[in-house]
Order: sequence, then structure tokens, then C-alpha cells
Amino acid sequence: MEKILRLFVYFQNKFIDLMRIAIFIVMTWIGGLKAFPYEADGIVPFVINSPFMSFFYHNTGNNAVNEQGEEVAAYTLHKNPEGKTVQENVNWHQQNGTYIFSFGLGAVIVTIGILVLLGIWFPKIGFWGGLLIVGMSVVTLSFLITTPEVYVPNLGGDFPTPNYGFPYLSGAGRLVLKDIIMLAGGLIIAAEAATRSLRKF
Repeated sequence: MEKILRLFVYFQNKFIDLMRIAIFIVMTWIGGLKAFPYEADGIVPFVINSPFMSFFYHNTGNNAVNEQGEEVAAYTLHKNPEGKTVQENVNWHQQNGTYIFSFGLGAVIVTIGILVLLGIWFPKIGFWGGLLIVGMSVVTLSFLITTPEVYVPNLGGDFPTPNYGFPYLSGAGRLVLKDIIMLAGGLIIAAEAATRSLRKF
């Protein structure tokens, strides 16, 4: 057992580099997908409800009347389900600035991923990459407070569902919650990069 424990201690720094590589893969993959309309459409509920980001969109705060005659947030009527394209919705997103914002956000996310990866060889760059991961994760986790879509809605059915609202996370909510792991990873790689940087003084 002691040999196994010592083996893990020996490879500790390699595991931290593996974390950097993992974060790089996630950031560049997801960031790269922001250039595609389906992904841009998908982040609208998060962005338009966020006090930190909603100003990027032109239709923030706009309401519309749905088929039931209820006044709702306009964006809820223009969601393109993944794998489906509706031209009316595309037109709305173009006017909203959805695609331009998503492309810019994707570029930022990819850049942060690259900074994190460079931390393997350049600790000062990696330190800032780690801090940016932490900041991005804090903003993402704030969606658990600001975005209604992160919780299961009460859509009715044959009988009232008892499992809706907080704490019942929807698919979107479960994805957001996972960013707490990214936050912890960012702190770990930033701290390790800071340790290596101080050795050079």
C-alpha cells in the first residue's frame, strides 16, 4: 500500500498538468462550438438573464405574448431545439446579437484554455489562466441564481409533479453545477503555478 501512495505522491505534479490539459480540452472544445448557431442559441437563457452579461443582447427585457395569451420573456418564444433550425428564430437571434456575442465569447474561452495549457511551461501565464478559470466559473455558477431554465419547470401533466423548482436541477442546471469542479481546478493550477513562480525569486 505504501508503494502505491508514494507513486501517487511522485506523480502529483504530473496530475496537476493533466488537470491543465483537461481544462484546455474542455475550454477549446466548448469555446470552439460557440462559433456554431446551435450553441449560440443554447446559451441565450443564461446570458439574457445574467446581470453580468445581459447588456450584450439587444432584446434583453423584451416581452411577447405566447400561444396561450400569456406575456413571457421574448427569448422563450425563439428557442431553436438542438438539431432544428427555424428561420424566424434565426432572424430573431441575428437581430438580438446572439451569434456575434457567442463568437466573441468563444474566442475568450479558447484563449483562457490556451493560457491554462501554457502554464505547464510558463508558470506566470498559467497563474493568470487559473485565475481566469476561477472568474469564469463564478460567473457561470451565478446562473444557478439568475436563470429559470436551470431548474425543472412545473409543466403539469396527468397529475401535478412534486419535483420542480429548487433544488431539482434540469439538464442545463446539472451542466452549470459541474463548473464548481472547474473553479476548484482553477484554484489548484493557479496555486501550483504561483509556487513555481516564487521559486525563481
